[in-house]
Amino acid sequence: MLSRAAENIYWLARYLERAENTARLINATTQALLDMPRNASFGWDVLISVAGLDQLFRQSVARADEASIMRFLIADEKNPGSIVSSVRCARENCRTLREVLPRLAWERINALYLFVNRSSANFGGRSQRISMLDEVIERRQSVAGLLSDCMSHDVAYHFMDLGRHIERADMTTRIVDINAAVLVPRQQVPEDPAIALLWIGVLKALNAYQMYRRHVSVQIRGAGVVDYLLKDPHFPRTVRYGLDQVEGALSQLPRHANPLKAVRVAQRRLEGMHLEGVSSAVRHEYLDAIQSDLARIHNEISTEYFCLYQQPPALRQEQLAS
Repeated sequence: MLSRAAENIYWLARYLERAENTARLINATTQALLDMPRNASFGWDVLISVAGLDQLFRQSVARADEASIMRFLIADEKNPGSIVSSVRCARENCRTLREVLPRLAWERINALYLFVNRSSANFGGRSQRISMLDEVIERRQSVAGLLSDCMSHDVAYHFMDLGRHIERADMTTRIVDINAAVLVPRQQVPEDPAIALLWIGVLKALNAYQMYRRHVSVQIRGAGVVDYLLKDPHFPRTVRYGLDQVEGALSQLPRHANPLKAVRVAQRRLEGMHLEGVSSAVRHEYLDAIQSDLARIHNEISTEYFCLYQQPPALRQEQLAS
């Protein structure tokens, strides 16, 4: 498979996953805020922190209220992490892959792009916004289902798997990290009901609330939520599951030694984490290390597979043939 096509399909998966994750996060946070006591120290700006866009937001937006934050995360084309930008980039990558992907994939991604552009111009109040974002999630999942069922699980699909699970694991660590370091103020006592509501919001943002209650406990405890979202090997949005899927996809590709080594470093670090009873600061350090591991995995994949088309043609063809 050509290096440029491999990179495009990898980023197609990342952009689609990012759009869905952002929609999930906004809707779950909206519901959590509606349930929170009025005096709770929790606000919309936490969404900007989760996305890692604090600096860009401060440079672009004068006032951090609900309307401006929603516009920035959903419709701002200057924000590369907005839903509009993510879907647009996914569409552009898909355009170059029409010979690789099922034809229906292009049609559904294009329809998602048209829907997002039409709806994001005026998404009105909260109920209308929730409905719009629910449809973004459903449309993206229909694309994922189509690709899973109607696309050969060959080299191209393995690159798609890499992009999807790296993006998903990164978002999971960000959501857990911000909840630990920002959403739960250190001075609050564990019995504060607002804390439980925040952790429920975290689980719902990852669609993990029901599975957590089924496999861990009906009682929501912060340490239990963190351990589940990081280490559970079966739920598709945990970091452990994502790393295992990345390992499996890489094992099917040639020249995987360096990327696979980076994955196994992250797996060992994750397995050695024991977060019960640790402070928010220590938990943040652990999660920051995992985020760095994910970035290293991405860099190793990029170096091994995506930099080939930037090299001299003779060298590029020789490496692709190996």
